[in-house]
Amino acid sequence: MSPRTRASIVVVGDCLRDVDVLGAVERLCPDAPAPVLDESDRRERPGGAGLTALLAARSTARPVRLVTALGDDADAMRALLSEVDVVAVPGEGTTPTKTRMLAEDRVLLRVDSGGLGSFAVSDEAVDAIAGAGVVLVSDYGRGLTADPAVRAALTAAAARVPVVWDPHPHGAPPVPGATLVTPNMSEARSYVSELGGYSTEVRSHGFPQEPTELGDALREHWGVDAVAVTAGRDGAVLRSATGTSVTPAAPAAGGDPCGAGDRFAASVAVALAEGAAVDDAVRRGVADAAAFVAAGGASALDEQAPRPETDVVAAARARGATVVATGGCFDLLHAGHARTLAAARRLAGEGGVLVVCLNSDASVRRLKGPDRPVVTEADRAEMLTALAAVDAVEVFDEDDPRAVLDRLRPDVWVKGGDYATDDLLETPLVHSWGGEVVAVPYHAGRSSTRLLARLEPTSAPVLEGDPS
Repeated sequence: MSPRTRASIVVVGDCLRDVDVLGAVERLCPDAPAPVLDESDRRERPGGAGLTALLAARSTARPVRLVTALGDDADAMRALLSEVDVVAVPGEGTTPTKTRMLAEDRVLLRVDSGGLGSFAVSDEAVDAIAGAGVVLVSDYGRGLTADPAVRAALTAAAARVPVVWDPHPHGAPPVPGATLVTPNMSEARSYVSELGGYSTEVRSHGFPQEPTELGDALREHWGVDAVAVTAGRDGAVLRSATGTSVTPAAPAAGGDPCGAGDRFAASVAVALAEGAAVDDAVRRGVADAAAFVAAGGASALDEQAPRPETDVVAAARARGATVVATGGCFDLLHAGHARTLAAARRLAGEGGVLVVCLNSDASVRRLKGPDRPVVTEADRAEMLTALAAVDAVEVFDEDDPRAVLDRLRPDVWVKGGDYATDDLLETPLVHSWGGEVVAVPYHAGRSSTRLLARLEPTSAPVLEGDPS
């Protein structure tokens, strides 16, 4: 069985193939009153659970795995999903394909083709679910989530780790104990209508009263922790044991809503993997979905930046600017941190960027003990990002930063504290691409560990040189 790590995200669901045929219409058919589309471009991408997994993978450095059924065209689908670790459930037939004909971004027609028959769930698929740190079910009603072995694995996972369930009207119901279920308004109305508890009176209540009542009914019926009913441009309403939370959406003029639900679910799962509370995860999902739509939705997937942090570094390199990185736990921000970050930012110079490599919660626990960190990695990253000196934050799970440094390849790696830079584990690596390693003065007597010790008068004294 795969080892479970809080960092891993496993997406379970039905993969589709989405094809956009783009062109212009300047005439009608001579034999029928139908437009003629002169094709200028054709774009192909994963859809359904495949799109959800791809969006999650592009939003985090954490491992993302996709458990899905693949048929005779498995190699072609794997090529579209090269950024994701695919655990295939062998099936008969071909991946369901949805082809849209578009003229000037206006959909003229959609053609559906293909489909999978019977499939056999493998031990590898069940083990992948069992090894997840967070599970995201992206159900498109094709039968995978109804499989007894898959449902048993998902039920067991819900008792151990966060499970986010994006449902489908033709799919299986969420397993009891799921952390969050994310139907849209139409889906929520359909589910509650089947329970016999939906009426035109409820619908007339408007937003947010209607999604609140729908979410409350579904939460009780499914036996799940929380339900977030998404309402497009209105945002989302979260209904949980602690009450109701409403998250408005930012206006998204124009854009393509295709894939917005997948973007929402992927962002929620990533946020939970980073340690965020459910309401904070929903807020992040709403914001990311609105930005996704405004940027062109799934049809513009290849043109959208895969990861904000990586984009910051790439943009700096493109303009010939300096990339500086520093790292640490940053558990309780203090003056020592401020001094280190300010010094590192000055080394970046005009136009340069500073990236903070942040130890994940699991990494901090291994380094500092089971009671650390005091502040979750999601909150630590948010605090750092809010600082004027910091351009981006990269969370890493390892005990030292060599892997994340190899990915970022900064021009300067900054250590805050009394370090002999030649003796650092990462120094040979940074030097290998021509980078520099420098130490900047730390603020003696300031450290997260020391601050925590002052809150516990019986604690042992803390050494002055600990800048963590």
